[in-house]
Amino acid sequence: MVGDMAGSGEPAGLHGSVLDRLGVLITSGELAPGLVLRIEELESRFGVSRSVVREAIRVLESMGMVSSRRRVGVTVAPRERWNLFDPRIIGWRLDGAGRGEQLRSLNELRRGVEPVAAALAARRATPEQCGVLTGAVMQMAVHGRSGDLEAYLEADTAFHRTLLEASGNEMLGALGDVVAAVLAGRTHHHLMPPRPEPQAIRWHAEVAQAVQAGDAAEAERAMRDIVAEATRALSAGGQD
Repeated sequence: MVGDMAGSGEPAGLHGSVLDRLGVLITSGELAPGLVLRIEELESRFGVSRSVVREAIRVLESMGMVSSRRRVGVTVAPRERWNLFDPRIIGWRLDGAGRGEQLRSLNELRRGVEPVAAALAARRATPEQCGVLTGAVMQMAVHGRSGDLEAYLEADTAFHRTLLEASGNEMLGALGDVVAAVLAGRTHHHLMPPRPEPQAIRWHAEVAQAVQAGDAAEAERAMRDIVAEATRALSAGGQD
């Protein structure tokens, strides 16, 4: 967000802060489905102007998290109406008590998506995309040895985003933010070992090599190994 909010002189970051706080309250269940939110109460609760609250509500409504009706007000929507693929909702859920449930759900989605994307990438990836995959694996190896988990995460995210895009399927490519959220969640919520498993890096290398060689079956197999390892790590984390 850039500039002042609605000419009020309040910084745009204030809107983002209120949005995040409301998002966490809703995803955690503290603001339960069916609850009617009063603008005046939110102004007082967060110590902000009406324009800031209304802008946050507008964004939440666009995400399906609340609904506004005349003579009823702003009502918290049930989870089935949320845009669950929105990276902001994913982030809010990962920051709450249901983190483990969210990560498991996302990991199950990965199991159904990424091996298919790897097989398609072996048929459709461009030379440039093959180069990005190989370079990302090299960076993962370097940062894995040094224990720089943030740099490792950046390389790992680049690998998976590129793989999804290389599938040549725009629907799979659009899931890049979802997979990135899973990877970030593992790192930022301490579900990664201090130094990433060398075998996991080798599987990434095998995917990259198979994609470059046009071996769809091998690319799919290696990607299944990657996601299975992530599932095991999540289970070992014991998150609830």
